[in-house]
Amino acid sequence: MRDSNSENQGQVQFFLTPKHPCSYLNRNNAQTLFFDPRRIITTSMYQALTDQGFRRSGSHLYRPHCGSCQACIPTRVPVSRFQPNRSQRRALSRNTDLEVRIEEATFSRRHYHLYERYISLRHADGDMYPASEDQYRSFLLSPWSNSVFVSVYDGERLLSVAVTDKQPQGLSAIYTFFEPNEAQRSLGTLSILKQIELCREWELPYLYLGYWIKDCDKMSYKTQYRPTELFVNNKWISLS
Repeated sequence: MRDSNSENQGQVQFFLTPKHPCSYLNRNNAQTLFFDPRRIITTSMYQALTDQGFRRSGSHLYRPHCGSCQACIPTRVPVSRFQPNRSQRRALSRNTDLEVRIEEATFSRRHYHLYERYISLRHADGDMYPASEDQYRSFLLSPWSNSVFVSVYDGERLLSVAVTDKQPQGLSAIYTFFEPNEAQRSLGTLSILKQIELCREWELPYLYLGYWIKDCDKMSYKTQYRPTELFVNNKWISLS
């Protein structure tokens, strides 16, 4: 993807991509704003950009910047006020036999094979298919982020991995992949709930969930974790 434009804020540059097909909605005029990839990303800079709705993909920080569409809304959960609903409590109770491990965010065959299986069986119609080792590394890993894998095991069988960045004000849920044939366990829900628990354990106020997109089934679930805060018109507002 070639940068076509730039925006300056003081001495910080942002690069705007050409228009391209949207990954979530049926439109061809999406644009993405990238933070200058030549800059060294500090912890405070990453936090400030996260609070402005930016997300990490590999070593790049980006935010949707579509002139005619505001569908992608940054979302976070204030963990001190979060209360699981009935469905979420059921997900916790049906998975009490599983073990959560906090692992180093590094490449391993075990993690990659689960990712490859997840992409092949759940997202074969998406732009991440087919998975490859290079794509896995460039998408999920970064030399500068303080990342961990929040992994769920059934004995020694790996069931899910939540790639999570630890920041001063919270955890940023980058991506979760899980065993596709364990749908009854609601592993995606479980992973978010375990990240909320980890925020509380580490005394971090927020879990950043990325973009809520009302009209996209794959992204609309994020407001099910209440209360939710949405970044609208450059400020965080509460959705109880």
